[in-house]
Amino acid sequence: MNATPVSDHELVTRAQLGSETAYRELLDRYQRPVFSIIFRMIRDREQAEDLAQETFVRVFNHIGRYDPRYKFSSWIFKIATNLTIDWIRRKELKTVSIDGSRNAVTSDEMEASAITIVSEDENPEELLEAKELGEEIEQAIGKLRPEYRAAILLRHVEGREYQEIAEIMALPLGTVKTYIHRGRNELRDTLQHLRV
Repeated sequence: MNATPVSDHELVTRAQLGSETAYRELLDRYQRPVFSIIFRMIRDREQAEDLAQETFVRVFNHIGRYDPRYKFSSWIFKIATNLTIDWIRRKELKTVSIDGSRNAVTSDEMEASAITIVSEDENPEELLEAKELGEEIEQAIGKLRPEYRAAILLRHVEGREYQEIAEIMALPLGTVKTYIHRGRNELRDTLQHLRV
């Protein structure tokens, strides 16, 4: 007998009433996706873990302020991206590495934090070219303004709809579209030398 999963809305209501079980379930549901978006923005595993933890601290401390008219996922991603953008601004992070986090110590950590572009049909030379291309794309994304970077990653990596990105970033829909358009243009200009 399969139990129907409890909705985010119901879990939030329970959490607002002080249910630790509801808090734990929300954490279980969103820990990985929140870490993932933060990590993709900064490519630093340890810092991403810290920012994810801070996100959940803020979420649970302000759960009473959650507006149920919006998706809970949008609210939590909004908190995560705002924290990350603020961190990026403070650190003035300029690039990200396709080879993995610069803070990775072991080869497993390097592999776990690396972006891999692989095709079964590629020979070693093509694999090297794909890796170099991926590295240039990652560096170009890393040079975007934090707001553009967040919008591009939410749209093209996370696959979020424009309206949800607007909710996550607490911006008008037109501004989100502008950020994505400008981010794409900057990427196109930065990567124009790759065009054949």
